[in-house]
Amino acid sequence: MTVLEDGDMGTFGPELPAMFDGVKLAAVATVLYVIVRWLNLKSTTEAPEIVHQDTPLSRYLFKSCPMLTKEYIPPLLWGKSGHLQTALYGKMGRVNTPTLYGTRVFLPMPDGATATFDLFEARGDHSTGDDVTMVICPGIGNHSEQNYIRTFVDHSQRQGYRCAVLNHLGALPNIALTSPRMFTYGCTWEYAAMVAYIKRAFPQTLLVVVGFSLGGNIVCKFLGESPSNQDRVLCCVTVCQGYSAHRVQETFFQWDQCRRLYNFVLADKMKKLILSHRSSLLDLNGSNIGEVDLSKLYAATSLMQIDESIMRKFHGYSSLKEYYEKESCMNYIHKVAVPLFLVNSSDDPLIHQSLLEIPRTLAEKMPNVMFALTQHGGHLGFFEGAVLFAQPLTWMDKVIVEYTNAVCRWEKNRPACRKRSGSSHHHHHHHHRDMNSSCLKESGDNEQRAA
Repeated sequence: MTVLEDGDMGTFGPELPAMFDGVKLAAVATVLYVIVRWLNLKSTTEAPEIVHQDTPLSRYLFKSCPMLTKEYIPPLLWGKSGHLQTALYGKMGRVNTPTLYGTRVFLPMPDGATATFDLFEARGDHSTGDDVTMVICPGIGNHSEQNYIRTFVDHSQRQGYRCAVLNHLGALPNIALTSPRMFTYGCTWEYAAMVAYIKRAFPQTLLVVVGFSLGGNIVCKFLGESPSNQDRVLCCVTVCQGYSAHRVQETFFQWDQCRRLYNFVLADKMKKLILSHRSSLLDLNGSNIGEVDLSKLYAATSLMQIDESIMRKFHGYSSLKEYYEKESCMNYIHKVAVPLFLVNSSDDPLIHQSLLEIPRTLAEKMPNVMFALTQHGGHLGFFEGAVLFAQPLTWMDKVIVEYTNAVCRWEKNRPACRKRSGSSHHHHHHHHRDMNSSCLKESGDNEQRAA
């Protein structure tokens, strides 16, 4: 480069474009590098990691569910970025989302609240010929009109499942609150009311419990709260839940994986939701929420601040610590005896890696728990596709139904072999006797469970 003399800027002229070209090139290179890093294009695709004990059921599941051992392949260009998968589940939703036709059920609650859920009949026979209902609890502030719920319900209906989807209290924009509270992390009252309604309305039906994200926490807590909540339940599946509200909220202040940013966005959504109900929250009798709490809400930039100023007060918790401890499924999940399938993704930007030790340990200790960890999928993304375009059905939709179908078949064959083992004489073939021993063991578990 020319040496500048006597402050003569003129000589600097011709050099500038060349310099800018260099800078531009460096900038482009940097952007490309960031994109490749951010899209994780080099990352390999693998089958999910499955943590489980060796039991007759887990062996049966591996035989019946090819998806547990097959690699999950996200769309080549963007599918390996947990952020993009997450953003697309929220924004784009699913491709060509199906329109659902169901009925909305309103349930008056003892405290004056009105729970609502949507009921969708099966569109075909179930492979076992049984009457099976999926009782579904969506993610934070979600309801049955969310795209990911619609796609999943449509798929399940076609496979012969009736579906009931809880609309979280306060989540539907056009339905006013009739009592001064909204949904929280772990309040199971509305979900319990929906399940009780389904059991009454369809005395023959068996239940499959499904929870997405925050809904996963609610359903596991519900099942563990009392053994009778597990009656007629075939199995429970949760996807992308965090297991411990307290630890999730701690990690939400960290910047790695942009969690602090997601926290900000989620807090903003929550804030809008609460403020849309401000009149009923303030004016209804027995409200724990006052003007001061709302003014704190306006200033909140994190979910934790919203939990402190508003959410914990719906149920009168004296502190955040108490709220998080009492509302997390952590203290209940080990009391769940039905088959439990926990699904998470390694690149879920909302769920810190450390939280995944919880389901891993559970699956190692409890014979009824299977934990599947995919490498990609983001938060409730799990899109599949070739290069750019995603398929309408996601890996998540398919794997839940595949697992559930397998458990339905397994349960259907069990009473038969229990009857057979009762009348079992010694001239049975060897494999029958083999089945009988596992059936007897299993039915023993079952009788204990019933007791």
